[in-house]
Amino acid sequence: MLWNTKARSALLVALLSGLSAVSCLAPKTFASPKGLEPLTTEDLTRYAVIPRPRVLQPAPGHFVWTAETRIVAPSEAAAHGVAQYLAELVATPTGFKPQLEEGSAAKPGAVSLRLDPSVSEDEGYRLNVDASSVDISANSARGLFYGVQTLRQLLPTALDSTSKAKLSTWEVPAVHVEDAPRFAYRGMHLDVGRHFFPAPFIKQYIDWLARYKFNTFHWHLTDDQGWRIEIKQYPKLTEVGGYRKETLIGHSHDLPAKFDGTRYGGFYTQEQIKDVVSYAASRFVTIVPEIEMPGHSLAAIAAYPELACSPGAYEVGTKWGIFEDILCPKEETFTFLQNVLGEVIELFPGPYVHVGGDEAPKARWRESELVQRLKAEQHLTSEDEVQSYFIKRIDDFLNSKQRKLVGWDEILAGGLSPNAVVMSWRGFDGGTRAAQLGHSVIMTPHSFCYFDQYQASPGAEPLAIGGQIPVEKVYAFEPVPIDLPADQRHFVIGAQGSVWTEYMATPDQVEYMVFPRLLALSETIWSPAETRNYPSFVTRLRPNAKRLQQLGIKVAPHVLD
Repeated sequence: MLWNTKARSALLVALLSGLSAVSCLAPKTFASPKGLEPLTTEDLTRYAVIPRPRVLQPAPGHFVWTAETRIVAPSEAAAHGVAQYLAELVATPTGFKPQLEEGSAAKPGAVSLRLDPSVSEDEGYRLNVDASSVDISANSARGLFYGVQTLRQLLPTALDSTSKAKLSTWEVPAVHVEDAPRFAYRGMHLDVGRHFFPAPFIKQYIDWLARYKFNTFHWHLTDDQGWRIEIKQYPKLTEVGGYRKETLIGHSHDLPAKFDGTRYGGFYTQEQIKDVVSYAASRFVTIVPEIEMPGHSLAAIAAYPELACSPGAYEVGTKWGIFEDILCPKEETFTFLQNVLGEVIELFPGPYVHVGGDEAPKARWRESELVQRLKAEQHLTSEDEVQSYFIKRIDDFLNSKQRKLVGWDEILAGGLSPNAVVMSWRGFDGGTRAAQLGHSVIMTPHSFCYFDQYQASPGAEPLAIGGQIPVEKVYAFEPVPIDLPADQRHFVIGAQGSVWTEYMATPDQVEYMVFPRLLALSETIWSPAETRNYPSFVTRLRPNAKRLQQLGIKVAPHVLD
């Protein structure tokens, strides 16, 4: 039996009630991984690490980072890059300029980064701090990078000052950490189709993900309201599709609709995208580009009307919602999409390409003689099967280019393409069905992971799409459905938070909607489920929020207050 919404809601209510009750008791100790002593409130403030490590053992004493402290790392290029990253991280706030020294062994008086094959998991690491040294070991540079992210949270919050901090000593508390992620895919999404955000902000967004050990950035590059990626073979995609004549004012439910009368748009050049991809790689973040099809494609159709099923003048969407005009499943369309995806693949070296597949009305297909002929020729019995045929054509092309297709859970309708990865957003059922069919699944259910919803009572909040997802609900999110058989749970490869920007026009608004929910999600998808503890999280959240605020990031205050 599938995990139904009513049962999940009942469990959530019970869980949140329990969390509330525990919060009211203001506990002085918190659960620790099996075999370790409980952590006190003082411990959690001293070791305010998010996401919570698998094992964290406090120890007496501390290491003092001074102007003479060296960073020792192997000559291997990626590991050396992590050492440079750490040196740059501490340079501005401390005023120190740590010397980089080549070496493969831990050294007294130094911060040592070591490649160690005895650390079994690729993204895992060990961190040992005592009075004489800091030692981070991992079997890959990626693991070393995550060890550095833990180290930065152990240093004083002044480390995140944007100028030289007035601090007499820079101490790292002694500790032993053994850590590795629960899920291989740990993602955050950003929609730049509804509102465009410049490349420097995208880099900043990637920095946030790296800080909290996310490894994937899902970049939603095209939609009805804007096409944001330069495609050299089709320049009108950005010349026409990259701009709309005006934008809706207020909520889409407000009637009569009002518009601002101001042309709006923008796009990323291929050189800018290459730069962002390189930047993300230096922080061990893989970018998944999304090119929407067959629905949410009005910007592309406005640029090239021949992609539609019927002739006509089309314009880029100026309001939010779902549009009836979608890509027509004819050979010209598949040629266009293969050419577009060919350029996309050259820009993004990661294994996944997201093709959307959601919210595609079929009215235009039902009216189209071409589509009805296609159904007869291909022995298709419904327009859902036409969409399945459409997605399978694209899947075959991507597979031929050594890429995996990712689609929203609507791609299940009409039959799932053999190699597709399903991103489940309309709850958990789509992900459960896909896992039962042997497909990889990424969970991003809108009731837990859509950060465009309100964080508190709408009356006191900036305009949002609706709904309400407070931080504690994000923290209660469990990506693996409890009714999924044990031998199928490995198909859930991870989860992500999704940020749709109909009502987020500025970076400040994105920051406010993302923080601190991003931190709650990071712990949900990194840390062992049995060690999660909401009061513990809130205690550790406070120093992290201070760090973010020092960087000028707008953090929603509800939990902190």
